[in-house]
Amino acid sequence: MRWSDNELGGILPGPGQVDPAVLGVLLHRHGWRRRGGAAGRYARWTPPGAIGSGMSLLVPESRAYPDSEDLLGEALTALARSAAPSAREVLVSLAVPSDEVRWWREVPEGPAGAASWSEQEQLRGAAHRMLLAGALAVRGPAGYYGARHRRQALASLEGVLVEPGPGGGLTAFVPAASGRPAVVCLYAALNAVRDAVDYQRTTGGMEAFDAAVRAGVSRELTESVVALVRGTEGVRVALEWAPAAGVPAGCAARPEPVDFSPGDLPALREAGARYLSDEPSLPVRITGAVVRLRRSGPRGSGVVRLRVLAGAEVPHVRMELDEEAYRIAGHAHLVGLPIRVVGRLESRGGFRRLSAAREVTPVQVDDAERDRLMKSLQENLDFFEEACGADADPAAD
Repeated sequence: MRWSDNELGGILPGPGQVDPAVLGVLLHRHGWRRRGGAAGRYARWTPPGAIGSGMSLLVPESRAYPDSEDLLGEALTALARSAAPSAREVLVSLAVPSDEVRWWREVPEGPAGAASWSEQEQLRGAAHRMLLAGALAVRGPAGYYGARHRRQALASLEGVLVEPGPGGGLTAFVPAASGRPAVVCLYAALNAVRDAVDYQRTTGGMEAFDAAVRAGVSRELTESVVALVRGTEGVRVALEWAPAAGVPAGCAARPEPVDFSPGDLPALREAGARYLSDEPSLPVRITGAVVRLRRSGPRGSGVVRLRVLAGAEVPHVRMELDEEAYRIAGHAHLVGLPIRVVGRLESRGGFRRLSAAREVTPVQVDDAERDRLMKSLQENLDFFEEACGADADPAAD
């Protein structure tokens, strides 16, 4: 996720690329007021609040109006020059058709109503974690993901732009072309976690959280809500679909905001702990490049770290090998070959540890891949430690 400052100059659409109907929807969404105009030809819009008083935009009803492109060009120029924060938000959504996710937190205000730096950082961090939870849910339901699917989920959010909102809020603009599946999953998961919290607070039972996993709820999501709520009097999360992309199937055209309060924290924390303890280990057959070896002496078992190439949706795993398997892993590393190993990917530690590792064998690769692995070895010699040092820590990562 990126702040969108200074990123719009090269991607703003021209007047020929703007749908007047979409522009009208965005203006209304961001608080602009329609104040008359020529019926059937154009509408006059004024910005919210006192900022930009006296300013107005003339937006054609459709491209059938003879001067529609001229009016759209003037409207875009006026928006780009406007001091109203809402004008920039409209331009962001026009530049890249985006679903919008908004967060508000009720917190004590600083001087002159400004939010503190730490408050903004906490809000931004919690928002990032919440969007990541939605992107993880796209990969399939799980009570706890740990390191699994993290790279792919983060990659799907690379195009997200973030803008500070009015009243200390925050808005994320998620490109509909690449990020809509994450927002759809988040929409379902937020409502499911709200229902599960209500059920727990009413009955004391946690069964609803078990069922909510199918709707995309996970430890990652509950932790993001805890981070959002902590230190506040309440929070609200709202979604708006990109008008240019339409409403996703099965979703409300105008989703109701979802609210959480400090009274929800005990249920959310209990659910997160439950998800962590209940997610089972997974049997896997992993192919990976050895990037680190450690043991406490010249003989015996040791700890090996792999960069995963195939077999598990995690970037790295650690495992303890007996003396013979450790020797095989070391030799494979020295000649630039990956190894294949069978074991169980443990949920403890975020699915970064392989237990009961066995059947360690080198894997033949083509010359180009072998050269790439050898180059990686030469570039990262500091990370390769043939386990001889007495001060080596087998538990170190």
